[in-house]
Amino acid sequence: MTAETDTQTTTVYRVTGMTCGHCEGAVTAELSALPGVDSVKAVAATGEVTVVSAAPLADEDVRAAVDEAGYELTGRA
Repeated sequence: MTAETDTQTTTVYRVTGMTCGHCEGAVTAELSALPGVDSVKAVAATGEVTVVSAAPLADEDVRAAVDEAGYELTGRA
């Protein structure tokens, strides 16, 4: 899912492997480091990660960040 406003894009991704707050923090930290990212909310219970950014992010950049955190991006919600 992706929603665009005049100034921001909100995208919800599905990430597998997150089981706790530490997992959420690792994914949040890696995605927050991407250029243009304003906020990240990772929820281990649902496997959903909501990213608010200045512009749409390249899927390969998001996948690389999630991989770096040690988890798997399985697509968009």
